Parts: sequence; C-alpha cells; structure tokens
Amino acid sequence: MTRAFNFCAGPAALPDEVLLQAQAELLDWQQRGISVMEISHRHAAFETMAAEAEQDLRDLLQVPDDYAVLFMQGGATAQFSLIPMNLLGKEASPLVACVNTGIWSNKATAEAARYAKTHIVADAQGFQNTTIPPMTEWDIPAQASYLQYTPNETIGGLEFHFVPEVESIPLVADMSSTLLSRPIDVSKFALIYAGAQKNIGPAGITLVIVRKDLLDRVMPSTPSVFNYQRIADNGSMLNTPPTFAWYLSGLVFKWLKRQGGLTAMAEINERKATKLYRFIDESDFYHNPIDPDCRSWMNVPFTLKDDTLDARFLQEAEANKLMNLKGHRSVGGMRASIYNAVPEQAVDALITFMKDFEKRCG
Repeated sequence: MTRAFNFCAGPAALPDEVLLQAQAELLDWQQRGISVMEISHRHAAFETMAAEAEQDLRDLLQVPDDYAVLFMQGGATAQFSLIPMNLLGKEASPLVACVNTGIWSNKATAEAARYAKTHIVADAQGFQNTTIPPMTEWDIPAQASYLQYTPNETIGGLEFHFVPEVESIPLVADMSSTLLSRPIDVSKFALIYAGAQKNIGPAGITLVIVRKDLLDRVMPSTPSVFNYQRIADNGSMLNTPPTFAWYLSGLVFKWLKRQGGLTAMAEINERKATKLYRFIDESDFYHNPIDPDCRSWMNVPFTLKDDTLDARFLQEAEANKLMNLKGHRSVGGMRASIYNAVPEQAVDALITFMKDFEKRCG
C-alpha cells in the first residue's frame, strides 16, 4: 500500500511509525492479550503509560514544575468556555482582554463574553486578517484578569512569530496548531491549551498546561468535571479519559523525541514552510495573501489565478496522492497544512505538482 501525502488541517496526519506501532499493538498491548482500548484507566499499566506520556511532554516542552498538565476532552472549543469558568472566580476582575486575528480567536472572544466583559486589545479584521497589528498600537487594560490570543490561525494562516509582552497580566494562548512544532518558553504563559488533532495525536483529547497558582480561581458554578483543580488533583482521571487518544499521543511524544526533539522539528518545519512560500511568491499563478512577517509555518493558504480551476486542481491533486488541499469553506481557495507528521517529501511533491499544473493551465 502506498500512503498518500495528507495536508488536512485536522484531524491531521500522524507519523507512519506511530500508526504502525498502534496497529501492531491493537489486539495485544504489552503482551496482555487485550487492546489498550479495553483496559481500565485505573489499571496500573495504563496509569504508568499515562504518566510516561505526561513526562515525555514535559521533557519536550521543558514544562516548569509549577505548571499542571491536564489531559481533557471537548477540544479547544470547549476551552473557550472552560478558561473563563476557571480563571474568573475568587474576586477576579470580570474583564478579559482579547486579541482578534481570525475565526478561532473571534470564537474564543465571543464565548468569553458570555462570562465577562471583553475588551478587544487589537483586531486584525481591519487588515482583512492578513497581518497582526503592532503591539505599539495595542490597548491593554491593566485590570484585565487575563489576555487571550491565538498564536496561529489555522484557517487564515496568520501566525504570531513573537510572544506578546503583557507585563503582569496572565497570558492565555490557544496553541492547537502550533504546540510541539518548535520550542517555546512555557514560563511566559499562564495557560496554554491545544486540541490534539494537529501535532499531538488524534482528535478526542485536549492538552491544558496551566500555572498551578491559578488553579484556585475557579468560578463556584463550574461543574466538577470541568474544574481544573479537580482534574489536576485526580491526574486527569476524574472521569474516564479518552484512553486510546492518550495512548496514541504518548506514542507521538516518543516519536518526537526520536526525531531530536522540538529544536529539530522547528528546523524541518521552517524549511518546509519557506520552500512552499518561496514557490508561491515566485509564481504568477498562485497567491498567498498573508503579510510575509506573519505567515504560518503550519497552514499555508493559497489561491489560483483563475478560481474556476479550483475543482480541477483538487481532483488532479488527489489523483497524485496529494490529499485534503481544499481551503476552509469560509475562505475558499486551497490550504496546505504541513504539521510535524507531514514529511518534507510531501511539500516537494506538492510543489512539483503545482509547477506542472501551472504549466498546463496557467
């Protein structure tokens, strides 16, 4: 069987090595004669695996000891509500500062507004979400309980290549599409959250990395199953966790270590993105609208000079085993998501196809 190159934005490509290991262990995990999906999450073997996964993640990101790591359910979208529910209690200021740079940050802002007053610090909509307003123009209220932003907009392909300096205000980041793609300084953030289905593992599990001193700020009305403190106290097993997704994520963490860690992944990811953007910029047939200083390493949207050719482009791409290149329904065009598990050969194959398509149809 020949594996296709998968450019899906999520659920996204997983490393072949990880899938093959999961396949080999599917019916007989650790020579126990049962699947990891069939074992109790309270079993010592599963608890050991879960602890290893958390430690591997901590090693990869160099997570400080004063941060809790939570394995949750509900995706990043659930966190849009759970973050204010967990951070706006204990006489916290009922004000949330928000940076809006696209669809996902706008959704997070709208959800936060159900629990608090929101203040838009900066808004990229005036620039058609193609660039990030400079921090010299941001209006950050000193009394905000926290400032939330989306370092990478998966749909629009707009990315922060800096961490906002917000002084004493806790910084909250939706890193669903960037976490584990490069090293980060976790200590600069109060809370990081990420849906798994980009660089972490399969859909069904969500990572939350939160500073422990914030765990007592939960709103009294927050259900126990969504209470960060309760989840931390119970090792992310307050209720039955998504066991198979946790196991697969653990395999991905070990795979990342074998690749040389996040510094090595950053070099590969930057090279992949640079190569694809360079080709698009040198072409009169393809176009990327994002400010070059704010282009995403992970999600590369592009349009064709003649959009009546879109359907043909996608059909021929699939015939060449280049899958899931259709842009998000809200913006159209094309989008190549080039996460960790998308090899450099996939980008090379895509560029070769795009060159040929332009020669024939341009």
